[in-house]
Amino acid sequence: MDDAVEYLLGGDPAIRWQTLRDLTDADEATVAAERARVAAEGWGARLLAEQGADGRWDGGVYRPGWVDESRPMFDAWTATHFSLQQLVDLGVDPHDPRVVTAVDRVEQHVRWEHDDEPYFEGETEPCINGVALTIATYFGRDGSAIVDTLVAGQLPDGGWNCWDEDGTSVASLHSTICALEGLRDAHRARGGDARLDEVLRRGEEVLLERRLLFRKSDDAVIDPRFGMASYPVRWFYDTLRALEYFRRADLRDPRLGDAVELLRAKQLPDGRFPYENRHEGPMLFEMEGEHEGAPSRWVTLRARRVLRWWDGA
Repeated sequence: MDDAVEYLLGGDPAIRWQTLRDLTDADEATVAAERARVAAEGWGARLLAEQGADGRWDGGVYRPGWVDESRPMFDAWTATHFSLQQLVDLGVDPHDPRVVTAVDRVEQHVRWEHDDEPYFEGETEPCINGVALTIATYFGRDGSAIVDTLVAGQLPDGGWNCWDEDGTSVASLHSTICALEGLRDAHRARGGDARLDEVLRRGEEVLLERRLLFRKSDDAVIDPRFGMASYPVRWFYDTLRALEYFRRADLRDPRLGDAVELLRAKQLPDGRFPYENRHEGPMLFEMEGEHEGAPSRWVTLRARRVLRWWDGA
């Protein structure tokens, strides 16, 4: 076992169980036992404990209840939507009774600020709906209304854009990765869905024809931040997030090669990877050991399993 894997196994149960599953030859019973700890201790238990009796986190759905919408406000990550996204990322067991109770509260009580829609029916923006669909699918809830909204909102170029108002915008990589993740998860949960096959293919081409990072017109880097590893990803696009998408879908395409090698070049001599870009905003709590500019367990886990997949290890 190399030093980087030992470093990962010294982290929170959420990191340990995914490391055992994705980077070691641990048996299923060992992986399951470690995963069961996520809801009981560490980050998972702490996040579950932050939920209110009304099913919401920090008094809001997309934004926390303390936000004054009449005043300028940037992102905050403490409300229900991003708390549920984080629970998915932690890999909490969706069948754990504590988790079922928490998600039942969401389904029964939580409604979007947009137009009072039930949470698992989604709202209008694809960057929000894609994440909500991933959450619905992970926790075994009906996300079919979100699927319909996302399919209807696909743009002529194959992507999605939260700022689109009339169906004529070009794709946003931020919106597109969120929509793709949700639809791919729904497709997998349904054991396949012919209606989504072409929708997914067109959306994936938006990323692939840009090699995840480069402009089609002049081959310049679209945005330097896209090449910087971040976590949590929230609604933001970056190439590690895109590579994780293609890994989970097991879609190997030679156009991923440049992004893979850019990622590989970031690996430190000890096998770890650095945290390069923090998405600022209030959080319910800081995850220990995760600091911009320093080695990161989350980035290391995600990067190492992408490379393991790509290299066929």
